[in-house]
This record gives sequence, structure tokens and C-alpha cells, in this order.
Amino acid sequence: MQRMKVNMQSVNFTVDRKLVDFIQRKMDKLENYYDKVIDADVYLKVENTSAKENKIAEIRVNIPGDDIMVKKQCKTFEEAVDEATSTLQRVLLKRKEKVRAH
Repeated sequence: MQRMKVNMQSVNFTVDRKLVDFIQRKMDKLENYYDKVIDADVYLKVENTSAKENKIAEIRVNIPGDDIMVKKQCKTFEEAVDEATSTLQRVLLKRKEKVRAH
């Protein structure tokens, strides 16, 4: 299976290999829902707050004629990426159905 091109950016910290692999696996799965994804940008940052849920994952998926942006804030990056990709799956499925209907 071809891997989706994923551009990762992290603000003020270095992403470890385990997290990079986790994100890549999650993003690759999105192609099962919508095969026209061009590429994706993943932004990771830690918000300066005393709250425990301070890890932010923003994912932008580029598809022909549109960008889909999802932002989630959780206790861990894995959790945030997990929630963001779940939301993206639903959005991409809807998009696929809409395209199929035309």
C-alpha cells in the first residue's frame, strides 16, 4: 500500500519516532475511506496552560478542490490524533457519498 504524504510540524518540541509512526499509520487508514487524498499536514503543539488536556493536534487533509481541517485538544498527542482522524473518517465518508451521488 502506498503511504500518504504527511507533513508533520511540531511547535517547541521534537516528535519522537513512535509518535511519527503512529500518526502515519492513522493517516494511511484514511485512504480506505476516501482514495483521492492528495496529502496531509499535521501540526502538533503544547498549549501553555495548567490544564491536563494541553496537547493539540491539527490535521489538514488536501483533497481535490478542498481542504478539510480538524483540530483536537487532549491529554496526549495520540489521543488528539486518534480523535482527529476519527472525525476526518466521517467527513471523508460523507464527501465520498456526495461525490458518488453526482
